[in-house]
This record gives sequence, C-alpha cells and structure tokens, in this order.
Amino acid sequence: MKTIAILGARGRLGRTVGKAFLEAGYSVRAVTRDGKLPSELNSAQAIAADALDQAALVRATQGMDVIFNGLNPLYTDWVEMCMPMARNVMAACKASGALHLFPGNVYNFDSPLPAELREDLPFNPTSRKGRIRVDMEQLFESASRERGVRTAILRAGDFFGGTGKGSWFDLVMTKKLGKGVYTTAGPTNIVHEWAYLPDLARAFVALVENVGKLGRFEVFHFAGHAVTEMQMKAAAEKALGKQLRMGTLPWWTVRVAGMVNAMMWEIAEMSYLRLQPHRLVSDRLEAIIGAVPYTPLSDAVADALTDLGFEPAARRNAA
Repeated sequence: MKTIAILGARGRLGRTVGKAFLEAGYSVRAVTRDGKLPSELNSAQAIAADALDQAALVRATQGMDVIFNGLNPLYTDWVEMCMPMARNVMAACKASGALHLFPGNVYNFDSPLPAELREDLPFNPTSRKGRIRVDMEQLFESASRERGVRTAILRAGDFFGGTGKGSWFDLVMTKKLGKGVYTTAGPTNIVHEWAYLPDLARAFVALVENVGKLGRFEVFHFAGHAVTEMQMKAAAEKALGKQLRMGTLPWWTVRVAGMVNAMMWEIAEMSYLRLQPHRLVSDRLEAIIGAVPYTPLSDAVADALTDLGFEPAARRNAA
C-alpha cells in the first residue's frame, strides 16, 4: 500500500486531499502541530510536528512515498514562514525519497494578469506574495536538479467546496445568502478561475497514480471553473431555488482598513485577482492523467453550499 503524509492536514485543502487519498486506498499520515485529526481523516494516522522544526518534520514524514504540502500560513506570516517551511519540506522529501505534491496558485503571474494563464507563461511577480510564491517554486525546481527531490505542482484558482471555511466563496460571496444577497468581489462580467476542491484533490490522486509519467519537476495547470460572478450567482440561485439580490464588496473600505490592519493590507494587495479576467489553461495535465476531474458548476456550487450549512432546493423538495 502506498503511503502519503498530508502536511497542513487540518486546513480545508489538506482535509479534502487526505480524504481523497483515503478513498483511493492509500495509507494516510496526517501531520499537524498538535497531532489532532480532523473528523474527515479519522481513519488516518495522526502525528504531531511543527513544520518550522526541520528535524521534527523529517521524523514525522519518514518512510512516506508521497508528501502533500498543504502548509499555508496566514498572509501576515508569509514573509517569515513560507520559505523556512518550504526548505524544511524539501529536507523531509529528500530524507524519505518522497514525491512532493504542491498546490500552486496564480500569484506568480501577478498584475496585469494575462487572460489565459498557460503552463509555459513566464512569471511576473509584482506583489510581495507573488514574489514569495515564485521563490518557493524556484526552490523546488533547484531541489529537483541538485538534490533529486521530485516535485509535481498543480496550479489552481480560488478554492470553493470541501469542508471548512477560509475562501472568498464563504467569507464574502455567500456570507449574506441567508438574507437573500450574493456578494460580488469584483465586476460581474469578468471571468475568474475557481477550483472545486474535491475535483482538485482527485487530480492530485491521479498524478500520483501516474507517477511513472512524471519528470523530476513538473508544473500542471488545473483548469477548473473559469466563470463570471453572474454565472456563480446563477448557480447559487439554482441550488437554493430562489432569486438573489446582488451585493458588492467595497474595495475602498478594505484599502482604508489596510492602513491600520496588517491582514486587510495583505488582502487589498491581491484585489487585482478580482478585477482582472483570467483563466488557467493546461496543455499537459490530461495527457498525463487522462480525463481531468470535473464536477459541473451547478452541482459543485450546490455541494459547496451544503457544506456551508445551506439546504439546496432539490434536497428540500425530495424531503
């Protein structure tokens, strides 16, 4: 049986990826700072390790075939924590000979965003977080050349679905659904890239299933749901069985708050992602894994709303 360690196993992505590997028959080791398991991973092995402690992380992942890097500090901690954690993960992968799986994002391309983000597109990091992400991926690439650490990056858009909170979908867009309001964080007619987490998790499983086709360092784009705010709102309306009013996040208030609040400043820095159209395009992923996991938007949104505690109309009617 193949083994995988999930770093950041209590995060929404870590939980979803861990669950997908359990369902695929893998032995899963959930690594968290306190060693406590999320309910979705109650059949996994729990182990405690601080990702900032290299020796502890190496011990926690010893003997693993795969290490999934779901570590994602708060924005305000990125400068201090991202690169040390990345170096420690490389040390752990080297020690165990494990394949390193990493969820990339679109920050590397930064502003202005090309409308189509291809796998061969050069990076243009203009934000602090974009530069950090580029530095991380450069570290992974150099580790593949100089230390033999294999890495597969799967780059995705904004997350939605899966259990837990912490994305634009639940913190902003659906926050006022109970009052009949869908809140847009940008123009309603521009395309934005979304990743439905259960689909993304299954794509990671498929990459591991096809590890023999992978080189030492691979980057793939996960083309999920490239849709407008109006399309997302329509999917939410279909799921809930009612019309929703459109609300708007006033970015100027976030920028003003950022003058005195560090987290608001970090969020405001990434506002361009909500204001510039973009979609991820892949020329390579399907060639490696076959059909890319894809849940139709209406079903994905309905499931995501269910996870957030809303009852879709179809299920109400069935009851």
